[in-house]
Amino acid sequence: MEMSSRATIGYVGGDGYVIMASNDLGLAERDFQVPDRILTAVAWPYANGSIHIGHVAGTYLPADIFARYHRLKGNEVLMVSGSDAHGTPVTLTAEQQGVSPEQIFSKYQAEFLDSWERLGISFDLFTTTHTDNHASVSQDIFLKLHERGFIYKDTMVQPFCESEQRFLADRYVEGTCPHCDSQGARGDQCDNCGRTLDPKELGDIECRICGNTPVFRETEHFFLKLSAFEDRLLEWVRKQTHWRPNVRNFTIGYLEGGLHDRAITRDIEWGVPVPLDGYEDKRLYVWFEAVIGYLSASIEWAKNTDKPEAWEDFWKAESRAYYFMGKDNIPFHTVIWPAMLLGYGGLNLPYDVPANEYLNLEGFKLSTSRNWAVWLPEYLDRYEPDPLRYVIAANFPESSDSDFSWREYVRRNNDELVATYGNLVHRVLSMVNRNFDGILPEAGELDDVSNSLMEEARQRFDEAGRHLEAVRLRQSLQAAMALAQATNRYLDQKAPWRAVRQDKADAAQTLYVAVSVINCLKTLLYPFLPFSSQRLHAMLGLAGDAAAGGWTWDANELKAGQTIAKPVPLFAKIDNEVIAAEAQRLSD
Repeated sequence: MEMSSRATIGYVGGDGYVIMASNDLGLAERDFQVPDRILTAVAWPYANGSIHIGHVAGTYLPADIFARYHRLKGNEVLMVSGSDAHGTPVTLTAEQQGVSPEQIFSKYQAEFLDSWERLGISFDLFTTTHTDNHASVSQDIFLKLHERGFIYKDTMVQPFCESEQRFLADRYVEGTCPHCDSQGARGDQCDNCGRTLDPKELGDIECRICGNTPVFRETEHFFLKLSAFEDRLLEWVRKQTHWRPNVRNFTIGYLEGGLHDRAITRDIEWGVPVPLDGYEDKRLYVWFEAVIGYLSASIEWAKNTDKPEAWEDFWKAESRAYYFMGKDNIPFHTVIWPAMLLGYGGLNLPYDVPANEYLNLEGFKLSTSRNWAVWLPEYLDRYEPDPLRYVIAANFPESSDSDFSWREYVRRNNDELVATYGNLVHRVLSMVNRNFDGILPEAGELDDVSNSLMEEARQRFDEAGRHLEAVRLRQSLQAAMALAQATNRYLDQKAPWRAVRQDKADAAQTLYVAVSVINCLKTLLYPFLPFSSQRLHAMLGLAGDAAAGGWTWDANELKAGQTIAKPVPLFAKIDNEVIAAEAQRLSD
């Protein structure tokens, strides 16, 4: 954007840059803002089982908090994902249950949508890979890469089950990882060390359907020429100094180890067909077509609007794309997908890949096979969403593995949400109702103690925003809760419950300041706690959506004379008996 020499720029809170433009005709100045475009690309869950809290912590909650923040800022946000309907976990589950893959993925697609709504995960579109749109976009990527020489045919050795009389896709086999000796490594990747694998590398390999040892036979497939992008990718990744150290270091090490071309088709009947004559019995390998889902979902979203070309704003124009996933998916999003984008041309590379480490459960690694998990639908049937959002966000595994325990869940809910934040809100609004007939009183000239708290609120607001910008979500939440603690100390020092009998003007000032800071906390915590923030918004006598005011805080937004509703508790105390009850569920 060009600016005349007479234009000036001012920074306004977290809202961005405002240009005060004037012209030679002396017309009135006008303010305007050019919002950023933020693509929030979220990992696609396999549609063969329920979401658990490990998925929530690693991927979905961080993405939602980040997207909600940028929407508050007034940025153009597109948050997309969907069910991975073509993954071999879907066909494996279907075969084990004696039903069709369509039945499996349709069941879990409906469950995912319900869980997102109840937990408050605010996708602009959550679709599936089993759409005509996704097939068309995936085939277009394939054909363009093939045309440019980045996809070629070759033979490969693939496990063949003589009992089942078929070639086995990578997740149909398991064995011992050659790198870390972990048992149960899949044919495409080891979850323990994160390395991508070839089935023939596995030790003690066996078919997951019948348990027999497969033989290896030659079969023809299409390969992605990853080796052609090694130098370009390494040069690009080394410049991404804003990436998390674990993501950047892992990717550099991966690339320095050398890239090998990978097969991108499989002998399987379920999935996106290869768009070339003579290959009707082959399908695009899921790791190749699933990452294309970010693009196809963006295109589908645009088709659902009145601007079918709007996806280009996020993929071809100036935009920043953030990819949220767990650490086991790092190479697919920092190496393979960028290679595909480079080969295709004209599409934006990822700006950041803020992959999280793992969330453990009660000191042990989550395991779906052993049912060692807290399943999201079951949690939402028993408890409120915001406490889970808070407890997980306060313990995000951003730089190292973290742990979820029911004891810590109860403690954080009772000591932090209820006692620190919820009680602050309840006692302040109660005093306004009891002593000032529910009308926010005049503040008068603020004393030093009140000015100090207001200044801390401004500083915490800016601090939280900086952390959110850098995807340091846990630190942003800490800044907000530190402000809540400071406000409690302020109340203890000012003691308005006593002052109201001796110096009502002082009590009025204290409550005015406390309500103003509570209004600040409402915005600071909205990305983390959207449901309780909306309830607080109404209690403060404000109409409409709590997000409508944006990422701003003006101490004068709540004017003296504002009607303050009688408060109801924002959070409920949880009995310690929950700890034993949930431990029993895990052991059942």
